[in-house]
Amino acid sequence: MVTNKKAKGKVEGILAIIAGTKAEYTIDRLLKILSSKRNKVKEITLDMANSMKLITKKCFLQAKRVTNRFHLQKLAFDALQDIRIKHHWGANDIKNNQIK
Repeated sequence: MVTNKKAKGKVEGILAIIAGTKAEYTIDRLLKILSSKRNKVKEITLDMANSMKLITKKCFLQAKRVTNRFHLQKLAFDALQDIRIKHHWGANDIKNNQIK
């Protein structure tokens, strides 16, 4: 979905809706938008999928790419959870060894 951030979620802010995430198909559709309009795009918010990086690189040459907050928070949460679980099992191992 391509939207205008300034429209603040209103229907008129929707510029394009493209089904799927296949890079070739999406690039083909987005290149049908005039380059003068695509070059006005200043910032793209996207997930970390390689296909999305390729799409934005080929279609929005002037835009800065920004990873969306949800995916960054998920990465941080998953890393923290991994550390927490390792610490928990390590503490359990120490406790079990002391009991033995």
